[in-house]
Amino acid sequence: MTERGLSRRDAIRGLSGAATAGITGLAGCNALGGGGTDELTVAYMPIYPDMQQFVMQEEGYFDEVDAEIDAKEFTDGPSIVQAYASGEIDVGLFGVVPAMIVIDRGIAAKVAAANITEPMMLMARDDFMPLWEDHGADAFAEFEEREGRTFTFGTFPEGSVPDILLRYWLIDEQGLTPGEDVEVIGMGGANAVRQGLATDEIDGTSIMEPVPTLTAESGDPYKPLAIAPEFMPGQPAAVVLMNDEVRDSDVGEQFVEQHVRATEFINGEPDATARHASTVIGEGTLSVETAREALDSPISNFVSDPRAIENGAEIFTEYAAELGKTDERLSLDQVFDYSLYDSVTE
Repeated sequence: MTERGLSRRDAIRGLSGAATAGITGLAGCNALGGGGTDELTVAYMPIYPDMQQFVMQEEGYFDEVDAEIDAKEFTDGPSIVQAYASGEIDVGLFGVVPAMIVIDRGIAAKVAAANITEPMMLMARDDFMPLWEDHGADAFAEFEEREGRTFTFGTFPEGSVPDILLRYWLIDEQGLTPGEDVEVIGMGGANAVRQGLATDEIDGTSIMEPVPTLTAESGDPYKPLAIAPEFMPGQPAAVVLMNDEVRDSDVGEQFVEQHVRATEFINGEPDATARHASTVIGEGTLSVETAREALDSPISNFVSDPRAIENGAEIFTEYAAELGKTDERLSLDQVFDYSLYDSVTE
C-alpha cells in the first residue's frame, strides 16, 4: 500500500475537473423538491444498482405511498445533481458520490437507504491474467514492457463510483499511481464500457452487473481481476437520497417501507426480478435470461439498510474530498439518516 500522504493525494487528484463542471454554482443552494409531499418526483438510472426502483415501479408498490409518484429516468449522476439543485427532485436513486455532492452543496437532503453493497468487479483481458498470477501488482509494469504501452482501464466518468473504487484498489491496495503505472479513462456509462470491452478498446474495467455477465455470454476475452467484497467490505454504490421535507413526512417513511419490501422481493423472487430488470433496462439490451444469471453474481448484493455501506462510505467521503468533488470531507452523520429505515424494520 502507498502512504496516505501527499503522494496519494497527488495520485487521486490526477483527475480532470470535467466531472464537476457546472456543479460549482450549487454552493449555498437549499432547494427542495418541486412536489412537496403530495407528489414525489423520483429520479433514477436504468442500472442494476437501482433494482429497487424497477421492482417498486413494476410491482405497483408505489400505490402504497400516499403521494403521486413521478419517476424520471436519468442517464448519469451529474444530471440528477443538477436536477436536485434546481428543485426538481424529491428522491433520487443514484450513486453515493453524486449524493455527497448534493449534500455538500447545501441542499437539505440525506441518504435514507442503500440499494446495494459491494457491486463492483475489476476485469482484465485474458492475456493479462498470467502476468497477474505470476507478478501481482508488478504485472502492470511487465505488461508495459511486453506491449510497449501502459495498461488502460476504461470505466465510468472520473469521480464516479466505479472510477473511485478502481482508484482505491490501484492506490491503496496495489501501491500504483493512475496516470503513471496505469491509465484510467472515463468512457461514459455501462453501454460505452460494454462497447469498449467488445471492441478491445481497453485492457480492463471497473464495472457492475450485468456487464460482466454480458461479457462472458458474448465470449469477449476478459476475466475477473478482483471483486469489491474481497477488498472493500461495505462498498457503497447507489443509494436513496431524500430531501428533508420528505424525510420529515409520513410519505418518506412509506417510501422507505416499499424500498425494503422491494429488496426482500429481489432477494426472494429472482425470476420475477429478472423480468422487471429486462423490461426497464430494455429487452434488446438485457434479456430476461441474462438478467437472471446476473442476479446470481457475487456482486449482486441488494440491501436497504444504510448501515451496510458505512465502512465503504467513510473511504468514499475521503476520496470525494481529495478529488475536489466535495469542499470538505463529510461525516457519516452528514450523509446518513437511519431513522426511516429503523422505523420500518423495528
